[in-house]
Amino acid sequence: MKKMSRLLHVLTAGFLAALTLVPVTAQAQTAENWPSKGLTLIVPYAPGGFSDTRMRLLARKLSEKLGQPVVVENKGGAGGVIGTAIVAKAAADGYTLGSGNLAPLAVNPSLMPKLPYNVARDLAPVILIENSPLVLSVSNNMPVKTLGDLIALAKKEPGKLTFGSSGVGGAHHLSGEMFRDSAKIEITHVPYKGGSPAATDLMAGHLNMMFEMGYAALPAIQGGRVRPIAVTSAKRISVLPEVPTMSELGIKGFESYNWQGIIVPAGTPTAIITKLNQAFNEILKDPDVAKAISSVGSQAVGGTPEAFGAFIASETAKWAKVIQSADIKLN
Repeated sequence: MKKMSRLLHVLTAGFLAALTLVPVTAQAQTAENWPSKGLTLIVPYAPGGFSDTRMRLLARKLSEKLGQPVVVENKGGAGGVIGTAIVAKAAADGYTLGSGNLAPLAVNPSLMPKLPYNVARDLAPVILIENSPLVLSVSNNMPVKTLGDLIALAKKEPGKLTFGSSGVGGAHHLSGEMFRDSAKIEITHVPYKGGSPAATDLMAGHLNMMFEMGYAALPAIQGGRVRPIAVTSAKRISVLPEVPTMSELGIKGFESYNWQGIIVPAGTPTAIITKLNQAFNEILKDPDVAKAISSVGSQAVGGTPEAFGAFIASETAKWAKVIQSADIKLN
């Protein structure tokens, strides 16, 4: 615990330092006429995915706010590392933004010791846009109705029950490992090359359970093809109000989200970061954006750059502990 506390302190201090790297006079001069040209928003994933869809909506709204075009560029690969590295190495002038996501910011630093960027040193947080809870669903052929039933069955048959994921180190996988550790059970991880084939096998009964993003899980749940038994948020989600949280069901403090926010290169003037933060906080109140976020079971967040930096640091420490405990390694 002391080691994790030190890690959290170092990471938080790093993010706070990243917000104060440019002299105040230079910040004021740079921000006065900003933006005077178009901006680029880097999405570290392929077109058409969840992060891409959300960032394109935000880019349109930001363009309206700033009066300048905001172009989305997809730079996918290596679990978000390639695109995030591009943001980290870009000019710190406020014209390059990035989608800041769970894996490249808070998970990969523990999985990939040779990352081409240092999160706390090379990037600065702007705002946390949304938290997306996961849903723990079981196959319909499972003889369980509740989380308690599932835990009891897992303890009765150690290692026999399987949980699927979109791949090693993703939110699906890490949530399953945290559940295994929190409930003191033995369950077997089955990684897939993407969430869709894992979800298909869950519906077919080839997997016993899976932690899945709300937007992806909803069609199968609504169609009665899988059985939801818990959500990983602190409070119940609006699209599944009848499904209790893990914490409600006895796994106290269990929270897991696939989140995304906005980041910029470290050294970007604080005045520009403040302008961006204010713009995005206003955008989150836009009815179109609020509906888009809530309709898939996600939760709009907002807040200050400092709060987002502290959140990234706490998430990094949390998942580092899970990765170490489960001895997760990339092949």
